[in-house]
Amino acid sequence: MNEVDVMQKITGLNWLDLTILFTGVAMLFVIAFFSGKEEKDTKDFFLGGRQIPTFIAILSFVATEVSAMTIIGVPATGFRENLQYLQYFIGSATSKVVIAFLFIPAFYRFNCTTIYEFLKHRFGQETQVTGTIFFFVMRLLASSVRLYAACLGISIIMGWNLPQTLLLFTIVSIIFIAFGGIKAVVWNGAFQATMFYITGAAVATYIVSVISGGWPEIFKVAGDAGKLSLFNFKLSLSDPNTLWAATLNGLFIGLAAFGTDQELMQRLLTVKTRWQSQKAIMFTVIAALPVTVMYLGIGTLLFVFYKQNSGLPLPDNTDKILSHFVVNSMPNGLKGLLLTTIFLASIDSPLSSLSTSFVTDIYRPLIVKNASEHHYLWVSRIGIITFGLILGVMAYMCRSLEGILWVAFQIISITGSSLLGIFLFGFLTKRKANIGNVYAMVINSALIIVLMLLSRAKLISIGWSWLIVIGTFVTFGLAYLLGKGTWVVAADAPAPRDEK
Repeated sequence: MNEVDVMQKITGLNWLDLTILFTGVAMLFVIAFFSGKEEKDTKDFFLGGRQIPTFIAILSFVATEVSAMTIIGVPATGFRENLQYLQYFIGSATSKVVIAFLFIPAFYRFNCTTIYEFLKHRFGQETQVTGTIFFFVMRLLASSVRLYAACLGISIIMGWNLPQTLLLFTIVSIIFIAFGGIKAVVWNGAFQATMFYITGAAVATYIVSVISGGWPEIFKVAGDAGKLSLFNFKLSLSDPNTLWAATLNGLFIGLAAFGTDQELMQRLLTVKTRWQSQKAIMFTVIAALPVTVMYLGIGTLLFVFYKQNSGLPLPDNTDKILSHFVVNSMPNGLKGLLLTTIFLASIDSPLSSLSTSFVTDIYRPLIVKNASEHHYLWVSRIGIITFGLILGVMAYMCRSLEGILWVAFQIISITGSSLLGIFLFGFLTKRKANIGNVYAMVINSALIIVLMLLSRAKLISIGWSWLIVIGTFVTFGLAYLLGKGTWVVAADAPAPRDEK
């Protein structure tokens, strides 16, 4: 297809696009209504009564793992770089197996509503509260980048400004999650994941159809430009994309993001038994790979498309590349499909997990101890509103970022390494510690921030992907040195619960 043909594709949203969008949004509220109308207590609101089907939990986990960050950020990475991002998937897949057999049994044994309750039973309340605060910081920072990525794409496609888009998504997210709770989030996640597959396949197929020469030309142009490079076998500490750095980073990021972050783990706690939860996370390996490959491949296809059509303008920020293509070169129908998918992905926010952790780990044990379930349910919904507003403001502050996918990973390195180090310390040793854990987490976070700043200033030669590995070992080592004795479970721990 020549440039004239491509330019003739430029159209705005029409009735078909808007129909697809409104249908998707309507489904969102239908899901919220039917899943949330019988919320009676915090067990329902936070865990769905542990009655969520395993297959739905798998799809919801994939939707949260993928999110709008993948739809917007991964194609931009494929367009700007190559296929080496897939190296991270090796470590990420390995992390899920470790979580299945090391993390999940402990969480079910103590019947945890939030995973930070484990820290209380294993060490004490100070470690639990510190872990919860670190989760708040990590999740708000990472999710603000994720929300910004989604709203950036939507604002370009719709022709809105960023504040308008953020305000809309903040309001919709608050209403949706405050009413429906975790059941609405999980069922909507399953709907989202289905849309991810359909949309990714449709967009990739269309881009291939408008590239002259088809697949032979795609492989030639992308290969000549180094865009098909998959493995980087260099031995270099300064390059964050070597196979060794990427695999280790994927492993440790995966352990931190999937195993010590309530946002993702909460979905795995909504199924009835430990064994169902273990199966769910292992099957997400198979479910997530096709989505990652499709959207990374879309970035490569976009590179070839714009190489062939060099007269077409490019966006000022490569993170906008897919949205830019949608606006300028994608036909109606597909525009609406991608717009709806990004919209739905944006609603899958961390508000439920943040509210769950606040009420369970801080409000109920420390502020109001013996209130009614109705009171805690009311506070949970107030928490969703509060966190929603905070998240919207933080997302707006991300507007000057570029390379948002890597920014999100670097954020996890700071607080995620501290959380992961303490959780592994709890799982793998029998030493007691509590206040020492707090010191270990704070000291490590400060160290990782310093190393990150020194690396950015090129005063030290170390790739950012090593930081979470270093931080996990530092936290674990400090906690071990500051601890002593054997494992003595807190007196108020519930009876072990480890059924299959």
